[in-house]
Amino acid sequence: MSGLDALYQELILDHAKNRRGFGLDEPGAHSATVHQRNPICGDEITLRVTTEDDRVASVTWEGAGCSISQASASMLVALLREDGGDDGMPLPDAQALIERFREALRSRGKIPLDEETFGDASALSGVSKYTARVKCAMLAWVALEEGLRQA
Repeated sequence: MSGLDALYQELILDHAKNRRGFGLDEPGAHSATVHQRNPICGDEITLRVTTEDDRVASVTWEGAGCSISQASASMLVALLREDGGDDGMPLPDAQALIERFREALRSRGKIPLDEETFGDASALSGVSKYTARVKCAMLAWVALEEGLRQA
């Protein structure tokens, strides 16, 4: 295993153990709660997104499953918090991020996730080579996408 692969594996394990955004906030006026399940492996995510003034104000989640699904949800929340700042990420930016993440994970390794754009979530680039694991990594992102439609 290369040094970079080992670092990525460490990041995934850290996020799976020290889950950012874990525990659902109370629902707000403009919030949506979405439950997603991966029938192939049994991973489950319940995600709550709150929007204010066309921005993602908060994202929290609960779930159970493999390290990849849990780490991906944690990485998503960390990314939204970092890039959104105190005001939250604009909705079009969040939607574009989801679409770019989906495109990279469906590329079978041809499109890497840029670290500058995706932060720790770029560690999930290697998942795209394993089609059975793509759904694990996408679970929270699909839940956020649905939540943004509903909120």
